[in-house]
Amino acid sequence: MQVRVRFAPSPTGELHIGGVRTALFNWLFARHHKGRFILRIENTDLLRSQEDFTRSIIENLKWLGLNWDEGPEVGGEYGPYFQSERLNIYREFADKLLREGKAYLCYCLPEELEVKKKKMQEKGIPPVYDGRCRNLSQEERRRFEREGRKPTFRFRVPQVGVIKVKDLLRGEVSFDSKLIGDFIILKSDGTPTFNFANVIDDALMKITHVIRGDDHLSNTPRQLLIYDALGFEPPYYAHIPMILGKDGSKLSKRHGATSVSYYREKGYLPWAVVNYLALLGWSTPDSQQFFTREELIEKFSLERVNKSPAIFDPQKLEWMNAEYIRKMDTRKLTELVIPYLKKKGWVKDGLSTDEYNKVLQIVKLEKDRLRVLSDITKLANFFFEKDFPYDEKAVEKRLKKDYVPFLLKRIKEEVEEKKSLEEKDLEETLRRLSEELGLSTSKVFHPLRVALTGRMEGPGLFELACALGKEEVLRRIDRALNLLRN
Repeated sequence: MQVRVRFAPSPTGELHIGGVRTALFNWLFARHHKGRFILRIENTDLLRSQEDFTRSIIENLKWLGLNWDEGPEVGGEYGPYFQSERLNIYREFADKLLREGKAYLCYCLPEELEVKKKKMQEKGIPPVYDGRCRNLSQEERRRFEREGRKPTFRFRVPQVGVIKVKDLLRGEVSFDSKLIGDFIILKSDGTPTFNFANVIDDALMKITHVIRGDDHLSNTPRQLLIYDALGFEPPYYAHIPMILGKDGSKLSKRHGATSVSYYREKGYLPWAVVNYLALLGWSTPDSQQFFTREELIEKFSLERVNKSPAIFDPQKLEWMNAEYIRKMDTRKLTELVIPYLKKKGWVKDGLSTDEYNKVLQIVKLEKDRLRVLSDITKLANFFFEKDFPYDEKAVEKRLKKDYVPFLLKRIKEEVEEKKSLEEKDLEETLRRLSEELGLSTSKVFHPLRVALTGRMEGPGLFELACALGKEEVLRRIDRALNLLRN
């Protein structure tokens, strides 16, 4: 049997962390078993589905490297892969169930159903359909149609019995059929419900394993009933645990950003995101933290997926991203940060060799402090902005000292004597100057750092001074002296 799995998002919003984790587990399962990973877009919710969200889902999956074997843009023999293009298929199967007496037309209005639902809830009864239209006569149907009521198709659920779901993670889970009630499979506008379209598509696309969030477990008995009624072989099911926020509640925006687009724009590396999400609910026996693509594919198995919910920790994701940045080749990293510098207007298209080398040098200096790519605009602004702001605390603590104006003038004189700045030579000069003036090295280094950068922390002082160059160092010392004079 060739493994065939699918990821089937609805384009009613941005692709979120939970959805990506589901896509990833399906992708890893397919790649591990040398099977097929299918992308299907479930866009039957015509009011909420948006083309922009579809594009965003596709682009973000590509960015993460979760390539699909069948689906939008690549095609496949079991398409179309957009549910909105499969409406006639769903209608055919709904008609089949109607002909065979396994479904019936329901003329109940939404507002009538809502009233009944509320009454049941008030009495503490599970809100299931009461079967009002289950056995309508021809005359009753005609009367409803004369009233202009458009029917839905309802599935006829056995009124007694137990539906057993065999789950690869949870074992056997039983559901009482009388607590399910006859459910809608086709709405009055002809669009299918989630459960019905899901079954038809999975059956026709020959899906062998359905790996999805455990919030879908309650849908499974309905889907198994449809499989049985149509004579389809159901797939294997694996319901993976939900992702929760650090406070133990369902992951939402109050726990921090949950959309993949946010992490992409912020400058997270795609594989860092994949690596982190793989560990949300799955682990290796030796608790390995970092994986190559090949290692993750080789080691992934459903047997190692936890049954308890996973906790999403944005700080850990950021830490992991920073680790990947530190390990990255500096030239490759430079290519990735240049778009952020362009956005600020600090560099332009078509960098000259000298301009590129300057950016490369800056990235080299800031690399160990980057946690996400966009940090470059906060950490390195003083390299690009001639009139960068001074941090008030830094000025008070490091510059507003009686000895500092004289010190900066002496440093300026020393720098003016040099043809160019070299790290070792500059360090020796400043250490000699500290001895000559009877000052500790920190009392020399700290004021110069604030004069050059406007802040108290940053990359190595000698390296950053050399990256700025002699003329710029002199200009910045003059600017700091002007600040102190005023």
